[in-house]
Amino acid sequence: MQPPIRSIVHPTDFSEASIDAFAHALKIALLVRGRLDIVHVTAGHDHGGDAMPPRMRHALSLWGLAKETESPASVGERLNIKVTKVELLPQSPKLGILGYLHRNPSDLLVVATHGREGFMRWLRGSVAESVALRSGMLTLFLPPDARNFVNEATGEVHLKRVLVPIDHEPAPGAVLGTIMGFIALFEKRGVELRSIHVGTKPPSLPKDVRLDGMTKIELRKGHPVDAIRTEAVDWNADLIVMPTAGHRGLLDALGGSTSERVLRHAPCPVLTVPVPA
Repeated sequence: MQPPIRSIVHPTDFSEASIDAFAHALKIALLVRGRLDIVHVTAGHDHGGDAMPPRMRHALSLWGLAKETESPASVGERLNIKVTKVELLPQSPKLGILGYLHRNPSDLLVVATHGREGFMRWLRGSVAESVALRSGMLTLFLPPDARNFVNEATGEVHLKRVLVPIDHEPAPGAVLGTIMGFIALFEKRGVELRSIHVGTKPPSLPKDVRLDGMTKIELRKGHPVDAIRTEAVDWNADLIVMPTAGHRGLLDALGGSTSERVLRHAPCPVLTVPVPA
């Protein structure tokens, strides 16, 4: 099982493309009363050293948690969170963020996958996945045009249905506790979980690690990515959770182009959960 989430990293370029990911990262930081590192790779100029970026001030004001004129120190102390805005020197965003994660181990990465828009060009192909896999971190991806479960304007959480696609490899049993722990962060009761396997024989799950709200593993036919997306759309899933284990993970096994389709075109956020080797 993953340790409790206490620290979150959110890579951003402060553009419109990353607003949804920022809202999710901020909401989780508030719920766990932890640390939020907002990481930006500069393009030769600095966005300022304010410990609380204007976007965060505005969000907290909209959510009724702080006044925009309140000092960062006052807000942080009252809400029991620590926010750090990190400016990295001009470099490859992928390498810069991986280097930062190596130097500053964290529990959760929250990132937008907006393809070729702005800063998110570094996520094209399988780069977004490779950052998550190489960092070995629990990662929440926010695809473009997804139905997000954190409302940017109000901070309210809508998390009712969680889709969990599983396969024989990696073995899903090791991550079910992590999935339940992540859902529990949002203090939502009655969350429905649906576990699906694309194939004819589902993997076996130990009885003691089954999730509340998940009664059985349902079988689906077809290409895994298409089946996952169809299920998420038809069922109105609020979150897709996928176990990963390096190059043995479901995303990686499907190949870069299909991985890109899962992350870019999923109708809701995607949480990838690393499975111990």
